[in-house]
Amino acid sequence: MTADEKTLKDHRDIGQALDLFSFHEIAPGAPFWHAKGMTIFKELEKLAREINEQEHYLEISTPILVKKEVFVKSGHWDHYRDNMFYFANPRDENEMLVVKPMNCPESTYIYNSRTRSYRDLPLRLAEIGRLNRNELSGTLGGLFRVRQITMDDAHIYLRPDQVEEEIVKIIATIKKFYDMFGFKTTYVLATSPKDALGSKEEWNMAEKALKNALEIADVKYTIAKGEGAFYGPKIEAHLRDSQDRDWQMGTAQLDLVMLPKQFDVFYTDENGQQKMPWVIHRSIFGSFERFIGVLLEHTAGAFPVWLSPVQVVILPITEKQNEWAKSICQELKGAGIRSEINLENETLGKKIREAETQKIPYLLVVGDKEVQAGTVAVRQRGKGDTGQIKVEEFIEKIKKEINDKS
Repeated sequence: MTADEKTLKDHRDIGQALDLFSFHEIAPGAPFWHAKGMTIFKELEKLAREINEQEHYLEISTPILVKKEVFVKSGHWDHYRDNMFYFANPRDENEMLVVKPMNCPESTYIYNSRTRSYRDLPLRLAEIGRLNRNELSGTLGGLFRVRQITMDDAHIYLRPDQVEEEIVKIIATIKKFYDMFGFKTTYVLATSPKDALGSKEEWNMAEKALKNALEIADVKYTIAKGEGAFYGPKIEAHLRDSQDRDWQMGTAQLDLVMLPKQFDVFYTDENGQQKMPWVIHRSIFGSFERFIGVLLEHTAGAFPVWLSPVQVVILPITEKQNEWAKSICQELKGAGIRSEINLENETLGKKIREAETQKIPYLLVVGDKEVQAGTVAVRQRGKGDTGQIKVEEFIEKIKKEINDKS
């Protein structure tokens, strides 16, 4: 494998070449996001919020530091403590604080902040939460295994009879999301493990609901017998990238006991009786960091236009076209298009090579002919020269491409 081929395939090399992120010894396992990388991050956050709003999720935010009692109650203190960062409060020796490694337990405090009726369900609480996990230093690997992660978590509180319909919606959302990036998805239904908590009747009902949802959604799936969590069965979304690797990403984890029973979560049914809801832990990205790493290697850094940190670069052939190029750049930015201009005293060939190395989707070349005609000569990534076009027409074309996320 040549150095160029290695760079093409390793997300760490691609990220460095495109000035997206870097890693430094002062923060093991935590990426430093550069401005261009943050553009990608913010666009994905925007997409996550759009999806949540369309699906009637309510966005919440919970504290990054909580008392250890929260995780004692959830069971994580006994079973997950080695993967948690925690410390004694230097001003109160009786208080132990935990940097949260997951959002799940804290969502129950928002649920329990008021009395809930069956009419409130399903209640969909979404959180884009920054989490920290004390992964072993030897297991850290670029964006694929980090200590600081950002999850697109959601916790859906609902009645057992609502699970099937809700899971069908989640599968449709996950499938649509990954189709947008050209990933092929398959699904795995993980069933009751040996240490399962809850009644056999509940587990049978839960597994049947998930299986029915998968069949209604008409997606390919396999069954991983005994691979569910101790508190409920789950559906895993798996994707294959351009290198034919399998990645487990989005999940719909059904929780029959952990959050509902440990945190005394109830709703009042139509007869005025207290009932315990079930909870779906839903994630589409898995984590932003890991998803971006997978996407970088899947696309070799050639992001779709809507996600590209720089969508257009303007290349004047000589200094004589600089003012026209500047006015085009200003017009593009005014239309919300992420644009740059290369005013360096270099040959056009070198400017084009630099822009193509940066995987910029559109290159607009301007010479005397374009200035006189009020046009630009377009070079599109992967297609080469596509001809001259009026600036206004180009703006409409790329805006449509961005809005359609095509």
